[in-house]
Amino acid sequence: MKQEQCTQTDHNRQMPSRPAGCCEESSGPTRSMLDEYVYQGARKMLQQAIEEEVHRYITMHEHLRDTVGHRLVVRNGFQPPRKIVTGAGQLEIMRPRVDDRRDGHRFSSAILPKYLRRSPSMDALLPVLYLKGISSGDMTEALEAILGPGAPGLSSTTLVGLKEIWQKEYQEWTHRDLSQKQYVYFWVDGIYFNVRLDDDRPCMLVIMGALEDGTKELVGILDGERESTLSWKELLLDLKARGLRIGPKLATGDGALGFWAALEEVYGATRHQRCWVHKTANVLDKMPKSVQPHAKRKLQEIYLAETKEQAVKAFEKFRELYGDKYPKAVQCLVKDKAVLFTFYDFPQEHWQHVRSTNPIESTFATVRHRSRQTKGCGSRGSTLSMVYKLCREAEKKWKKLNAAPKVALVLKDVKFENGVEQVAQAA
Repeated sequence: MKQEQCTQTDHNRQMPSRPAGCCEESSGPTRSMLDEYVYQGARKMLQQAIEEEVHRYITMHEHLRDTVGHRLVVRNGFQPPRKIVTGAGQLEIMRPRVDDRRDGHRFSSAILPKYLRRSPSMDALLPVLYLKGISSGDMTEALEAILGPGAPGLSSTTLVGLKEIWQKEYQEWTHRDLSQKQYVYFWVDGIYFNVRLDDDRPCMLVIMGALEDGTKELVGILDGERESTLSWKELLLDLKARGLRIGPKLATGDGALGFWAALEEVYGATRHQRCWVHKTANVLDKMPKSVQPHAKRKLQEIYLAETKEQAVKAFEKFRELYGDKYPKAVQCLVKDKAVLFTFYDFPQEHWQHVRSTNPIESTFATVRHRSRQTKGCGSRGSTLSMVYKLCREAEKKWKKLNAAPKVALVLKDVKFENGVEQVAQAA
C-alpha cells in the first residue's frame, strides 16, 4: 500500500500540467470550457488506466527475486511524454517505465503499445474524410478543425503514405485463400463515386457475407464498370477461383444490379431476394409525395407480415388499391414478385437481416451512399483503397446474425416454412 502511494505521488510530481487559465479569454483560448473538460477527463482516464496496468504487472511479479534478494520487476519512473491523437483531441500521456530484469522478458502495454501515435478510430476517420471529398491538401486543416491545432501524424503527407499501405493491404486481401470459407448469405450493392482524375464515375461492387457462425464479413470489392453483369461475373469468378466453390444459400440486393445474371452463371443454386428498402424507394418514387406516406405503410404491411400468405394478400391489396391510378408504381412492384418473398423460406430470426441490404447501406451512409454522391476523390486506385479501408474498419462493428446456431440448419438445407423449421416426417 505504501509503495502504491509513493508511486502515485511520484506520478503526480512528474506529470506535466496544463497552463493555468488555458480556457480563459485573457490567455487566448484554444478550446472551449466543455472541450477542456472532455480533454482533461480523457487524459486522466487514459493515464489512470496505464498506471493500473503497470501496477498489476509489477504486483504479479513482486515475488520474483535475484540471488541477493532484489526484485526482478520494478517501476522506474516515466518515459518521455508521448502525444496520442484521439477522438478527444491530442492527449499528452506519461508512460511509466518498467524494468523487467529477467532474460527474454519485457513489459509491453496493451493499452498504449510502443509505437502507437493515434487511436484506431483515427485511422477510420481519414478514409471517411477523403471519401467525403476532402483532398489531401486540405486534410490538415480539416483535421485541426476536428481535433484541434497541431495534431501530429495526420497531415496530408501521412495520408499519402497510408493510402499506399492500404493499397498494398487491398492487393494482399484480394488474393487471400477462400477454400475454408462457407457463406450462408450474401448482401451485394454497387456504390458510385466521383473521381477528379477520371471522366467516369467508378462503381465499387461490394459483397458482404455471413459465415457459419453468423459473423458478417467483407467478401469482395471490385472497381467495376457500372453495375454490369460482366463486372459482377468477374468478381464472382475471382471468388470461386480462390476456393469459394459453393455459393451462399441466399443473396440480397437491388433489382437493378447486373449481379443477378452473373450469379446465375457462377452460383446457380443460390436463391434471390430483392431488397425491400430499395424496392420501397423505387415504388414511392413513381407516386406523388402526398400519397407516399400512406403507400409506404401499405408496403410495410407486405414485408412485415408474419407469413408469406399474409404478405401475398397485402401485396394484392396494394396492387388493387393503386393499380389504376399509379400503374408505373404498381408495375415496379409486381415485376419482382417472384423474388420478394424468398426470405420467408429462411429462419424468422434472420428475416430482418436478409430482406434488405441495410448491412451494406449503413456502412456507406457516412460517405453519401448512392444518391448523395461523394465528390473529390483523386483517382480510381485511391478511391478503391479508401473504400476497402472504410469497409474493414466498419467490419469490426458488424453484428452477428440473430439465432446464429440456425445458420447450420440452413447450410444443411433444412426446410423452413414461414420462418419455422419443418421437421421431416418418418417414412
